[in-house]
Amino acid sequence: MRIDLRFDSIQAFHDFSNLPKTEHPLISLIDYSVVKYPPEYTDMRWVQNYYSIGLKRNVSKKFNYGQLPYDFDEGVLTLVAPQQVIHIEIDPDAESDPSGWLLLIHPDFFWNTSLAKKIKRYEFFGYAVNEALFLSDKEEQLLIAIFRQIRKEYQSHIDKFTHDIIIGHLELLLRYTERFYQRQFLTRRKSNHQILEQMESVLDSYFEDDSLALKGIPPVTQIAESLHLTPNYLSTLLKMLTGLSTQQHLQSRLIAKAKEKLSTTNLSVSEIAYTLGFGHPASFNKFFKSKTQMSPGEFRSTFN
Repeated sequence: MRIDLRFDSIQAFHDFSNLPKTEHPLISLIDYSVVKYPPEYTDMRWVQNYYSIGLKRNVSKKFNYGQLPYDFDEGVLTLVAPQQVIHIEIDPDAESDPSGWLLLIHPDFFWNTSLAKKIKRYEFFGYAVNEALFLSDKEEQLLIAIFRQIRKEYQSHIDKFTHDIIIGHLELLLRYTERFYQRQFLTRRKSNHQILEQMESVLDSYFEDDSLALKGIPPVTQIAESLHLTPNYLSTLLKMLTGLSTQQHLQSRLIAKAKEKLSTTNLSVSEIAYTLGFGHPASFNKFFKSKTQMSPGEFRSTFN
């Protein structure tokens, strides 16, 4: 049976998952082995109004968060920001026992702290589950130790230092996550280069037909979706491989195409602007000069 849900509070998730009352209204560390979704629901889709950091293993459920499904047979870390959709399909015949940890933090917990704005800059909260972070046993144990320190703090007698100490632990957790993601980008260099090759193939077909003239430069979201990746993940990957974001990469391809037409055809600058998807030649002139320090006409003159 399918159900669509919305969890505006951490307590609402506790209630739905048959968990005890939260010990703190804005933060909760959950032992995933005791999460018990209502058995009548095997297909659940929900939106949550809190951050979740999940370290799960042997989960007999398919998480379709992002473009592709992902089976949690291995220990992986996933990070989900508020207002994102999670889709879970449960296999009632699965025999594996789920394990792991689920840390939930309401955005209000970050109010008036160093993480209030900083957490929105962590791009991995925009990655999909199929772009999850694979951890070594050592890395996994390090993060679990931080999880437990956070729980120890909010379970202890709360004083004026409690909140700042938990924020400090969360900052450490996110720094390690960032480090481990960068390591994963490097260790998966071969598959990452395959993604780059696939993207170049997608762009080749786009730039070689009339798509530019009809639709203009493709949006980053469209390119990412064609590769079954989130825009944030694709941009981070490209920065690691090429030093350019996805948008910068698209602009670089557009400049290369413009130079090709300026140097090998007799089309006027205005005609080239329209074939590249610019609504006005002046916009093309401004864009070209901002990237090359020359106007299209000045660039063309170097070939005469």
